[in-house]
Amino acid sequence: MAVAVTALVIFVLGGIATFTGLALLAFMRHRYLFGLGDGRSMGVSLVCMGLIGSVLGVILMRFYRNRV
Repeated sequence: MAVAVTALVIFVLGGIATFTGLALLAFMRHRYLFGLGDGRSMGVSLVCMGLIGSVLGVILMRFYRNRV
């Protein structure tokens, strides 16, 4: 059951990161963010990490479903 909860949390956080990255790309394009870099570069990073997180969450869900 812990794998299922972990998969769901990773999936949801991946979706949030993806849409946050898209918002950064759209609205904070050439602004400096909290000493971390340009809004565009942070947006691309968040989109990539979010998509990877979403895919990882789906893979873990399928793994759990096939093992139970």
